[in-house]
Amino acid sequence: MFKWLENLSWAKIIGYDEPKRARTKKGRYKADDKSTKDINEAWVGGKAPKKKKRKVYKIGGKRYTLKKRINKRK
Repeated sequence: MFKWLENLSWAKIIGYDEPKRARTKKGRYKADDKSTKDINEAWVGGKAPKKKKRKVYKIGGKRYTLKKRINKRK
């Protein structure tokens, strides 16, 4: 019924876009130029997103990190 409301978020209201990878004319990903310290050419806008921290699980004295979240079965 309110499809427009599902797509609306605060990020869109304040004008924040998710970071996107920069592409060449052929559509391939651009690489970062290491000679420029303050600008990252590999990302549109010049800033790379911050990496997310993964949750560390300890099982039997060993440390494990998972790429996907474990879903509990109902």
